[in-house]
Amino acid sequence: MARSGPEVADIFRYYGEAYRAQHDASLSTAQRRVMTAIELCRTAALGGHVEACDQCGHRRIAFNSCRDRH
Repeated sequence: MARSGPEVADIFRYYGEAYRAQHDASLSTAQRRVMTAIELCRTAALGGHVEACDQCGHRRIAFNSCRDRH
């Protein structure tokens, strides 16, 4: 299924650093940690694996989740 628009992770990846720089004093450690986890979730930074179709052999890379239930 195709994505219909940006996800929270996309917004955090694009604006997160500037947001943290501007609002650092008001962010708790837990909030910073969750932002970072969302930014890294399902990216090459956390590794991945190759999935292959048993019937046609089509392959795709699936990146690992951060497994954080933020």
